Amino acid sequence: MHWLIVGAGGIGSTYGTRLAAIGETVTFTARGAHLAAMQERGLRVEHPTFTFEGPVDAIDDAALLGGRDPDAFDAILVTLKTHALPGWLAGASAWLARGTAPVVSLQNGVDAEAWIAEVVGGARTFGGLAVEVGAHVEAPGHVVARGDARVVLGPWPDGRRGEADPYVAQDLADVLERAGVPATATQRIETELWRKWMINVALNPLSALLDLETRALVDDPAYAPVVEGIMREVHAVGVASGVALGEDDVASRMALMRGFEAIRTSMQVDRAQGRPLELEAMSGGLLARAAAQGVPAPTTALVDALLRRAPDVVVA
Repeated sequence: MHWLIVGAGGIGSTYGTRLAAIGETVTFTARGAHLAAMQERGLRVEHPTFTFEGPVDAIDDAALLGGRDPDAFDAILVTLKTHALPGWLAGASAWLARGTAPVVSLQNGVDAEAWIAEVVGGARTFGGLAVEVGAHVEAPGHVVARGDARVVLGPWPDGRRGEADPYVAQDLADVLERAGVPATATQRIETELWRKWMINVALNPLSALLDLETRALVDDPAYAPVVEGIMREVHAVGVASGVALGEDDVASRMALMRGFEAIRTSMQVDRAQGRPLELEAMSGGLLARAAAQGVPAPTTALVDALLRRAPDVVVA
C-alpha cells in the first residue's frame, strides 16, 4: 500500500516509519525545520522496541497538493494537531475530492471525523485513536516514542454500515499489525474516541498546568481524585450526548493509566516548548458540550481556567 501521513510529528512519524520498515510505501508531510531535516538527513525514530533511521519521502503541503495524484495513495492517515485540521481541509478539499482513499483521523478530541466527513463524505471517513503512546519530536528529524502504541480504527460514526466499511478498517488494521502495531478494527469508533477523550481531557490540561507526567497524576492521592473527577464529567457529557459509554468506563480508564508507563502528554510538551495548546480539542471542547447539554463540569472548568490564565500559555 501507499500511505500518506499528513503531519509527520511524533505520532505520524512513529506509525509511518513502522509501515516503511516492512516495505510499505510512505509519504510524509511536514514543515519547517523538521521537514528540512527529513529531506536532508532522513528520519530517526527511537522506541524501546523499534528504531528507524533512514531516508523518507517527505514533502510540504504545496508539493503534495500541487504535484501528487490523490489516487496514488491507498490510505490517508491524518495526524495533525486538531486545531490545524480545519485549515488543512480547506486548502486540500479540491485535491481530496479527486481521490478515493479512506481518510483516517488519529487526532485528539471528538470533532475531527465530522470535519473530515464534510469534505470527503461519510463513506471515506474513518475514526482512529492511538492509545498507550507518547511520541514527541525531540529535535528536527528526530522522534522519541514510548508505550505500546496501540491503534483502534473504524468507520465513523457508530452504526455506519457501508458495504466496504468493515473490510477497509480490518485491512488497514492488518497492515498495521504486520508493522508491529497492535491494531483493532471496530464498529464502535465513536464510543472508543470518547473513551480516549476521557483520558485526554483529564490528563492533558492538568499535566500541562502542573508539569507532571501521567503516572504522577494518577498515582498521587491529591491529584488522582481530580483526574477521576474530570473523567466522570466527560462521561456524563458523553452519555447526555447519546454516546454509548458504559458504567465502568471511568474505573477502567483509571486502571489503564495506572498500568501504563509514565509519559509526558502532548500538551505538557507543547507548553514546555512554547507551542500553542490544543485546549479547544480537550477541556474547551468538553465545556462547550457540557453547556449545550446542561451538564455541570466544574473540575474541568477550573483546570481549564487556571491553564488559560498562565502567562506563558498560548491557546491554539
